[in-house]
Amino acid sequence: MRAEERQSRLLVLARQSGRVEVAEAAAEFGVARETVRRDLRDLERRGLVRRTHGAAYPVESAGYETTLARRETQQVPEKRRIAAAAAQLVGEAETVFVDEGYTPELVAMLLPTDRPLTVLTASLRTASLVSASDSTTVLLAGGRVRAGTQATVGPWCRDMLAGFVVDLAFLGANGISREYGLTTPDPAVADVKAQAVRSSRRRVLVGVHSKFGASSFCRFAGIDEVDVIVTDTGLSAPEAHRYSLLGPQVLRV
Repeated sequence: MRAEERQSRLLVLARQSGRVEVAEAAAEFGVARETVRRDLRDLERRGLVRRTHGAAYPVESAGYETTLARRETQQVPEKRRIAAAAAQLVGEAETVFVDEGYTPELVAMLLPTDRPLTVLTASLRTASLVSASDSTTVLLAGGRVRAGTQATVGPWCRDMLAGFVVDLAFLGANGISREYGLTTPDPAVADVKAQAVRSSRRRVLVGVHSKFGASSFCRFAGIDEVDVIVTDTGLSAPEAHRYSLLGPQVLRV
């Protein structure tokens, strides 16, 4: 099997399963593990995967984005820990923006219900979940609904967000890198996220370790525009420190 064909199959495996294991791929293709590692290095140089110890994750791009249904099956224990730690940062905030995505949705489910709270979101699922609380006022930004994420985008959504000053925003990103900042595949989504950043007094980024070092098509904020990053211990302490040097506090849970 030629390298080009093998790399193409590796990328398909990563996108279908959410990750590809070096040992498993080597056994399936009948090649040495170092051959697979070399293939993954080539794919990483092309911005298609993000390598970690013994595995690689697909990078979401203009031509590839996972659905919300897929996200709620991948790295769930890590996402739950991140959400629990992030929810502790609400403090005395009275107004909260919750981004689209599965990890922000998990945060929303842990928001306080024993006091009045206003939640602003573009996520249909998040709006439905938090509206069950009598003490929570939910404002759902209108616009075009993206089927894969069940969230709204477009000028109506962006302009509605522009009319608010929010105490705290919980943000997600498809790619997080020191070089390119926070990125996402779709320009319409980036437009909404960028406005959420501008409209918020304090910003908390939630994301699993596999997103770090990856970059997608559209940049919507710099690392220095985030106050706190909450991730899992898969991000090494030295790498977390490098991100903290750019401004935010980095919590590994």
